[in-house]
This record gives sequence, C-alpha cells and structure tokens, in this order.
Amino acid sequence: MSLDFVVLYGSVRSDRKGIRFARYLMRQLEARGHAVHLIDALAYGLPLLDRMYKEYPKGEAPAALEEIAGRLRAADGFLIVCGEYNHGIPPALKNLMDHFLEEYYFRPSAIACYSQGPFGGVRAAMQLRMTLAEQGMPSIPATFPAPRVSQAYEEDGTPTDPASDRRADRFLGEFEWYARALKAARAEGTPY
Repeated sequence: MSLDFVVLYGSVRSDRKGIRFARYLMRQLEARGHAVHLIDALAYGLPLLDRMYKEYPKGEAPAALEEIAGRLRAADGFLIVCGEYNHGIPPALKNLMDHFLEEYYFRPSAIACYSQGPFGGVRAAMQLRMTLAEQGMPSIPATFPAPRVSQAYEEDGTPTDPASDRRADRFLGEFEWYARALKAARAEGTPY
C-alpha cells in the first residue's frame, strides 16, 4: 500500500546541514513506493506564531498556511527531521508546527534527529516527542539519530556510512507499520 508522507524540516540557518539528512530520508521513502512531500520552514518563511491556521475565518488564511494545511490533512504520517539547538528543538520547527493542530490528529510521526556532535540530536528528540503527542501525532518508538550530520551525508543526501541504509530500513519499516495501522483505524472513524 502506497502511503502519503510529509517531511517537516525546521532549520532556517544559512549554512544548514540537516537538509542533507532530510533529502536522504525522502529518497528512502520514495524508493519504498510512497508519495513524499517536504514542508521546509525556510521555503515557507512563516512569521512567528500570532494566529493559528484554525483561528482564521474559512478562506481567509494566508496562502502558505492554506497550502500547508491541505498537505497535512492529506498525509498518512509525518517524518520530523529535527536538529538539536542547545539541547532543544529548533525554534523554526516549533513555530512551523505550532501553526496547525487538528491537521495532525490520528496520524503517526517519526523522529529523525541530527546534530554536529556525537549524540545525533537525541536530547531534542525527547523534547519533540512530548510536543508531537500533545499535537495529536504520537511518535513511533524508534528514532533515527544522525551524529556529525555534515560528515554523515553528502549535499545530495548520499550517506557516507553504508550502515545508514540498514538503519533507515528498520526505522522506516516501523513508521510504515504505524501509518498503515492508523490509516485503517481512521477509515473506521475517529473519537472526534
């Protein structure tokens, strides 16, 4: 079964390296036969959160919010590619995510985290997991950390470590399982 996945990426730094990791994971999902859509905080340039998408009268939200909301509603799951900034979540990622809420409900998320250091962003991933649960997109148990991301992936997303494909296969297999299970459950109805 082909699924529809959204990759949320939230670094807006001029010399960002995590986009390499996002490209890699997108290619891996596409190779598994899925539709994959990138929502990049830098590309959309959303302002700091003042009004959530749902707080606009119908048809009056800015075009970028309408576009993102439609993409989120169509998704079967969300792959969050999260850097670690001072042991926390990048502010642009949190801002991007906070513009929406109901659009995430009853769909799984998966956390792919990265850093320039040896821990691969896992401290930010633990904080992110709480936010994802609150937003109605519980995260799968597995995470995919990428330490020293600028050396781990080439600009086009090609991994420098052959073990990356094996790790991605297991991580994405788990993500697919949860996405299929929740898609089937949503077809039966949701609690609200």
